[in-house]
This record gives sequence, structure tokens and C-alpha cells, in this order.
Amino acid sequence: MSNDSPKILLVDDEVGHRTMLRAHLARAGYAVTEADDGDVAVHLAEQHPFDLVLLDLKMKRMGGMEALQLLQQSHPVLPVIIITAFSSVESAVEAMKKGARDYVTKPVNIAELKLTLERALHYEQLQQENASLRQRLDERFDFGRIIGRSAAMQRVFETLAMVAPTDATVLITGESGTGKELIANAVHQNSPRKVGPFVKVNCAALHENLLESELFGHEKGAFTGAEKQRKGRFELAHKGTLFLDEIGDLSLTTQAKILRVLQEGEFERLGGTETIRVDVRLLTATHKPLAQMVEAGSFRQDLYFRLNVVPIELPPLRERSEDIPLLARHFLEQYREKNRKNIRGIEPGAMERLTGHGWPGNIRELENTIERAVILCPGETITVHELPAALRNSSGAPGAVPLPGTTLKAMERQLILATLEETEGNRTRAAELLGITRQTLQNKLKEYDLS
Repeated sequence: MSNDSPKILLVDDEVGHRTMLRAHLARAGYAVTEADDGDVAVHLAEQHPFDLVLLDLKMKRMGGMEALQLLQQSHPVLPVIIITAFSSVESAVEAMKKGARDYVTKPVNIAELKLTLERALHYEQLQQENASLRQRLDERFDFGRIIGRSAAMQRVFETLAMVAPTDATVLITGESGTGKELIANAVHQNSPRKVGPFVKVNCAALHENLLESELFGHEKGAFTGAEKQRKGRFELAHKGTLFLDEIGDLSLTTQAKILRVLQEGEFERLGGTETIRVDVRLLTATHKPLAQMVEAGSFRQDLYFRLNVVPIELPPLRERSEDIPLLARHFLEQYREKNRKNIRGIEPGAMERLTGHGWPGNIRELENTIERAVILCPGETITVHELPAALRNSSGAPGAVPLPGTTLKAMERQLILATLEETEGNRTRAAELLGITRQTLQNKLKEYDLS
């Protein structure tokens, strides 16, 4: 018998019946230990590890129901299968209510018994695997401020748990405001490089010439204003992690230089001839469709393949509406402390409006909405009146969706108009409430012919 054979404790005070069952179970590959009464079974379970207990209900000294109760107290996850006469099925059902996994009736059908045992053991194995995964996610990995119980976010957490300990390049995609920087930070903090630097660059925030200097550094005199040598972000991230946000905004020239660093681990500063070698893990993010950009020729295919080793796609907030109450309460806690306000919660009506909103600005828009509500709230509970006009005027039904035929762009256009109306045309304030930059708002106004 293999040491890996499932270990079964067979409890039955009928010698002949017990011997017959043991013979069949041994031939099926189980390691069987016998007990002739309930008190013996409880003692054996204390002394030896078992994978399953096959327990008769009717015994002389200690019946199966009492033995089940004691086994449940000492081994709450140990599966127990009840053996009972057909006339006592009600007792077996009562035993299942008290924790037994299943039951079989006498005379025992061996084929049915084997299926019952396999099902119970397989279920127990799945429970252990799930518990192990939860432990790895909860204890070994700290995902910091990333909040989400939805199935979509659980898939993201599982991918993070697998990729973080490696040195793989990760491409994080998702709409603006979905939390791509938080994901990058979680990857770094749960990697062997966490003792090294975590360096961030927003590629969309700098002009091409400034971006190259920012990434690779420059020598004194490399260009007008370069009064001294400066190290670039790749050098500063040596032995750590470099996060390039909005990678889709890179020029083809800069893309080629980054590809060289990925392939060869080396580069030269602007205006310099010395080759500098670095050991850097690269994480990138974008809200742009890089695969389509590759087809259009605006993004290098070879670089795309280098960056897209492990893709992590963040769902928009409208596709994980069950996470909205969690996020809203998190931001409420954060901003009531920051603003020293005694706000206890969010009234149900206001929460319905939050849950039913489309959130084109995603988590960033939700955060700004809660911050605004905290500042404007005169009492102890945030109500509908503290929400932006776009939410006050919505139906507010949980999980509400636009009418059939209403596109996301139409919703976004309507939200922008409502926010501009609320801010009396102040575009800077409107952009803040929407959770986007003023330049992005300007672009949206042009796109929707609202400028």
C-alpha cells in the first residue's frame, strides 16, 4: 500500500460487515484502519491522521451520532460518511445537518460507496487547495490599497500572486482611473526586488526630448541647459523596478532605445559614449490598444512582444459594481480623517446612486466624488444632495444601466455636460470632479464637439 493512499477510519461493530468493507476498500487502494465502536474511533482519530471516517450509526457503547459530535469538535474539517440502515435514513439526514458529509445505506452498494468516498475526498482536496490559495493571497502577498471582492478582481489578484515573485515583464492595461499604478506598486512590493528602488515615469507627461533625458540621463553639455551630468530613471532603478506609465505615448525613436535596454541591458546617456549596464525589472501600463497600434505601425511589434510577457487587464468600475460600496467606504474613511469630519456613513439612497452610475472616470472619479461629498456634507451621513448633479439626476437603481441603444460615449458626453453645468463652466474644476486631467477634458470636448 502506497504512503499516498487515502487513509480511512472504518467504524462498525459488526465484525462480518466491517471485514467485507475493509476487503473492498483495500482492493480499491485505500489504507483502512478498523474500529469496533464509536469510543475507539474517537481515540484513534486523536492518535493518527485520517483523510475520512466511515461511521456506522448504530453501535453498542457509543453510537455514531455521539461519535460524530466528538469528531467534529476535535477535527472540524475531517469528512465523515455515515453508514445506516435504510429504515434509519432520517437519522443519517440529521447527522448531515450536524456536519456529516454524506451517507450510504445498508446493505452497502460497493460501487456507490466508492463514488461517495471519491466525491468526499475530492471535495476535501479542493477545500484544502482553496484554503492554501487564500492563505498565499492573504499572508504572503500584500496588495496594499487594491480593493475588490468581485470575480474580476479576484482573477487579477491570482495573476499578481503568480507573477510578482518572478522577474517577468508585465503589461498592465485598462481605462484611465482603474488603478494601474497601484497594481505596478503591488508587483514590486511583493517581488524579490522590493528592497530596491521603485521608479515611476509618466511617458505622456513629458515631451519626447525631455523624456529621453529622463529615462537615460544626460552628460554635461549634451544640450542647452544641461549644466551637469544627470542619471536617468533606468540607472536610478538599478536592482529595482522601473514603471513606465502610458507606454503607448512613446515615440518610435524612444521605443527603439527601450527595446535595446530590454534586450541587452545597456544604453548610453544623451551626449555620452560610455555604455552603462543596468539590472532593472520593467513594468508598463497603458489605456491605449497597443495591439491595434502595432497593426497601424505606431508601436513596434518587437517591443510589444517584449512588454506583453504577462498581461494584466484591469476591469473598468462599471464591470465590477459590487466593489463600489467597498471603495466608497474606503474613500469615506480616508477623507473624513483628512478633513476632520465626523461622518458615519453613506445613506442607502446615495449608495444606490453610486452603485448605479457608469463611472467613465473609474476609481479616480469615484474617489473625487466621495472627497467632494465629504467636504460638502453638513451632517453625519452623506446623502444624495452631496453628490454631483450627474448622479443626483440619475435613476440610482442598483446596477442600473443606460437605456437600450445608449452608448458609453453618449453617457460620457452627458456626464461631461452635467459636470460643466454644475461647475458653471469651470473646466479645471470639472476635470477634478471627473477624475481626469484638464487636457483630457479639453480633448473630450473636442471629440464630442462641445468646445
